[in-house]
Amino acid sequence: MKFLDLAKVHIRSGAGGGGAVSFRREKYIEYGGPDGGDGGRGGDVVAEAVEGLNTLIDFRYQQHFFAKTGQGGMGKQRTGRDGAGIVLRVPVGTEILEEDGETVIADLSEVGQRVVLAQGGNGGFGNLRFKSSTNQAPRRANPGQPGVERTIWLRLKLIADVGLLGLPNAGKSTFLAATSNARPKVADYPFTTLVPNLGVVAVDGVEFVVADIPGLIEGAHEGRGIGDRFLGHVERCSVLLHLVDGTAGDVVADYRTIVRELDLYGAGLAQKPRLTVLNKVDAVPQGDLESRREALVAASGGPVLCMSGATGQGVTDVLRALRRHIAADAAAEDEGDDGAWSPL
Repeated sequence: MKFLDLAKVHIRSGAGGGGAVSFRREKYIEYGGPDGGDGGRGGDVVAEAVEGLNTLIDFRYQQHFFAKTGQGGMGKQRTGRDGAGIVLRVPVGTEILEEDGETVIADLSEVGQRVVLAQGGNGGFGNLRFKSSTNQAPRRANPGQPGVERTIWLRLKLIADVGLLGLPNAGKSTFLAATSNARPKVADYPFTTLVPNLGVVAVDGVEFVVADIPGLIEGAHEGRGIGDRFLGHVERCSVLLHLVDGTAGDVVADYRTIVRELDLYGAGLAQKPRLTVLNKVDAVPQGDLESRREALVAASGGPVLCMSGATGQGVTDVLRALRRHIAADAAAEDEGDDGAWSPL
């Protein structure tokens, strides 16, 4: 299944049916009077978050969704049938935005959440509604209200506990493949990962979800590369796992590049709990490993773990540290805390 996290959709709710002008005409009944019924209500356009979806690809092939118009009223005091509504089934974590792409209409972050995007028009009154002591035979009825037409954006932000960050070829996909059943593409060239990947990771009997996004490069906040487009997928994560390639020429410069891009991107990513890991240590000479780790500790101001996603060295320690961060974040939410983080 192809991945799509942004889609433009045109919607229109149904118009209400018009009221009827009708009079009762029966043999032997001299004064029948008005009996025109009301029009039916137009259908709504509703968005609902459902399980089993992790892409907006369906909205690439259909962008227009129009609810049905209500049926007009009829004689014998019969009300028209309501128009059928439309439900847009979207993945959990979908944001719905106005046409400007910035104003948030709704954020569907839980299964079963629903929001009415366009309300159907009310049906018009039939002439029976206008009967009075001074107007025994009204000959007018109301038309139905028009539907609402609008253009919206659907933007998916994946729901994950951990977000993987790093420069291209930092070993993010290798880590995800080694710790979960996910099978992201792994190769020795930049931008192997073109779309986000999700994997379920387990350690000590506890499971959590990890999101791997395309690598960031310097200037990503200005549109360079492709990773900046997908940073929204880690906004909801409890903790960020920052992988630094231990074989790089300057691990501190690589670390600072990612941190700077997070800060320039905004959305609070720079303030999120972050676990820094020196990766690919199996390929680093033993004499250089400690000096590189110490340099990274000085740059990050916190602990730095060492790991090799390819051989599994240190992976369990990293997973346990992530689990502790996730548990601390959940506890902070339960207590209504501000989620302030300190290095573990």
